[in-house]
Amino acid sequence: MGATPVTGRIIRDQTDLAEGTTYLAQVEPRFRPFIAALEPLPLRLKPDGFAQVLFAIVGQQVSVASAEAVWARLVDVGFDDPSNVRQASEADLRACGLSRQKVRYAYALAEANIDYAELREASDAEVIATLTSVTGIGLWTAEIYLMFSLGRADAFAAGDLAIQIAIQEIFALNARPTERETRAIAAPWSPWRSVAARLLWSYYLDTKQREGIR
Repeated sequence: MGATPVTGRIIRDQTDLAEGTTYLAQVEPRFRPFIAALEPLPLRLKPDGFAQVLFAIVGQQVSVASAEAVWARLVDVGFDDPSNVRQASEADLRACGLSRQKVRYAYALAEANIDYAELREASDAEVIATLTSVTGIGLWTAEIYLMFSLGRADAFAAGDLAIQIAIQEIFALNARPTERETRAIAAPWSPWRSVAARLLWSYYLDTKQREGIR
């Protein structure tokens, strides 16, 4: 048997999600009724690369509708390409709806010259280290990129508010868990924590009628 790839399991289709939910039902029986009610879980897979990371930056601390409107303007003038962002003036980027802070983040990402193809073969820790070294990119954004742009099966956004609320309700906790507590709670769900995140987001959407993520 060959060595396990450094990237771990990759989620590519519903078969992978089904394998993950089967495992989660075994290790955490309290998930079982929600798995039955919410399957099939959404894949949510997206392309990788500069545009996806910039889109995540655009969406920070704004509504989904606002983020999508700004993103549409950026794409329309070609600012989903790093070379075009590097050549753009601050006024050009501001005209698309970016705040001054996000303009700074966009420049930082474009100047970082990240080898996104190389990230496909990097470990989760290496991907997180590379992305969070860029101004404006935090752990949440890096973990979302791991889950949905790279399909990593064991990535988990413990700092996500919707995930924390879902855990509080499913596990009948007295308070919403902190990021550290959420990460500890999720540890037994490895190597399928990304599937658990999809389940928790689906629960949040089903009960709150609000998308936890875009």
